[in-house]
Amino acid sequence: IRLASENLNISPRRITLSTCGLVPKIYELAQEELPITLSISLHAPNDELRRQIMPIAKAYPFDTLIEACKSYVKTTGRRVSFEYALIDGFNDSVLHAQELASVLRGFQCHVNLIPLNPVKERDLKGSNSKNVKKFYDSLVSSNIAVSIRRSMGQDIHGACGQLRSDYLKEATT
Repeated sequence: IRLASENLNISPRRITLSTCGLVPKIYELAQEELPITLSISLHAPNDELRRQIMPIAKAYPFDTLIEACKSYVKTTGRRVSFEYALIDGFNDSVLHAQELASVLRGFQCHVNLIPLNPVKERDLKGSNSKNVKKFYDSLVSSNIAVSIRRSMGQDIHGACGQLRSDYLKEATT
């Protein structure tokens, strides 16, 4: 497969493919032998919580997704990145962090913590900085590679989750 980036002078290693977790496609992607980063929108440390916020989890259970990611790492030698939106009082406790660490321990991955951006239509709010730090520290102490994404674009409703909301609002009016 020839990457479009070859024509743009962009290294494939700088390309990230993001997915909500289409398990069969993760296995297919691993066979492509592309030196790209796979990023999974995880947002929960278990199936019960993930099903509440990610409809795709009904089709592809948590354990099945994690196994596909482990297979991807084994096949490609490339780490998987997990996006984890921290939602106040829902998935942001130290216990959640410990549960996540126990699931991710032992394979090459990175967790990108994202304090949830406010979306008017949802009764959810992002974790406060104190809880974000505790979650982060818990993962670090468990030897899980982790970072905290700096939020940008909230002031113009262009942050993650907000653009979709604005688009849907315009499409229905």
